[in-house]
Amino acid sequence: MGATKTDFFTEEQNKMAVIAKALGHPARIAIIQYLLKVNECICGDIVNELPLAQPTVSQHLKELKNAGLIKGNIEGNSICYCIDEKAFEKINIFFSDIISTVRKQNCC
Repeated sequence: MGATKTDFFTEEQNKMAVIAKALGHPARIAIIQYLLKVNECICGDIVNELPLAQPTVSQHLKELKNAGLIKGNIEGNSICYCIDEKAFEKINIFFSDIISTVRKQNCC
């Protein structure tokens, strides 16, 4: 078997691409914003906050969790979600590096 296209990029580049893809949907941005607003783990309230069906919200939560942007803990019959600070620190470092580099450039 041949190499996949992602094999040609660094681990950091691949991880950032997964995070960017996960953030590439407005429902997922809304979920992140809601979790930041409530500042605690949330179980069932997320579905009530979005104009989406429960299975759709669950799929978006799964994508965010797989990208490492949120954490989920099982409590009884439900999973409680909260922000994973480590992922957002990586995003902060990544974009801070870009911004500082762009500010130093002197092109068009």
